[in-house]
Amino acid sequence: MPDPRPLAANDSPTARRDFLLRTVAALVAGAALPLAGLKNVASAAPPAAVAGGPTGPVPTLDISPQAGEDVLIRMQRELARALVKPMDERKWGMVIDTRKCVGCAACTVGCSLENKLPPGVVYRPMTDTEVGTYPNVTRRFIPRPCMQCENPPCVAVCPVGATFKRPDGIVAIDYNACIGCRYCLTACPYQARTFDFGADWTDNAASGRPAALALDGATGYEHLAGFEYGEKWTRAEGVIPQSPVGNARKCTFCAHRLEKGMLPMCATTCIGRATFFGDLNDPTSLVSELAASANATRLKEELGTEPKVFYLL
Repeated sequence: MPDPRPLAANDSPTARRDFLLRTVAALVAGAALPLAGLKNVASAAPPAAVAGGPTGPVPTLDISPQAGEDVLIRMQRELARALVKPMDERKWGMVIDTRKCVGCAACTVGCSLENKLPPGVVYRPMTDTEVGTYPNVTRRFIPRPCMQCENPPCVAVCPVGATFKRPDGIVAIDYNACIGCRYCLTACPYQARTFDFGADWTDNAASGRPAALALDGATGYEHLAGFEYGEKWTRAEGVIPQSPVGNARKCTFCAHRLEKGMLPMCATTCIGRATFFGDLNDPTSLVSELAASANATRLKEELGTEPKVFYLL
């Protein structure tokens, strides 16, 4: 049985990580363990008529903020809580605080590495805008992941149904069905989709180099399999399952990480803690609280797409 010792404020990051992994494993397994961070929401046992049901108090995650706690720890707890629910009862959302974003692009780089993105494919571009009138001007950085629209225009225009909305609200692409027509790229009002033409970062890099400086190792790395949507994808045309080469590609809120109980890469790599992620169907979650803020806004709301990415100004 996992160690029920409470998580102390002075515990190391490794201890905190191990605690969270144990908690997620216990919740996914349906175990009612006396882990720290769990509280009873029902002191009485369920009716005896429920055969095979639990015989003790029903545990749930305590997601209330802790003094001095990193928001990543709270979001991790909330993620574990959301994963216990059926997929169609979750609604993943993101809040980006533009007042904290410093434009470091760590989220963009982390996303690129996590998803092994080739040249021309960007899931989280960063825009740099000037705000105000001289001399009272400042810069505002706006990361732009896929908005995971509630009413996604890209789904409506796909002629083969390769783009679809999952029960948890994530807009996904079936690489095996996509024919590369790029209608969805045109339909997306947020320019959140790019196309994989099959290019590699090391293309033409060996031109004029001595044999001793061959880039075979780097080229091999670029062709390692990716794991979007929890499947193994190789970057080679004509393979089964189909490669993303020749297909439209986009941000998925790191769906493959979510299914393993991990936050999206952009949230974990944000040095300013400007990216927040969680279940919008949970009114007590951090993202729900921030999305309801008076200074929260969404891009191009007038289009009726109902994006699930909010910005704090």
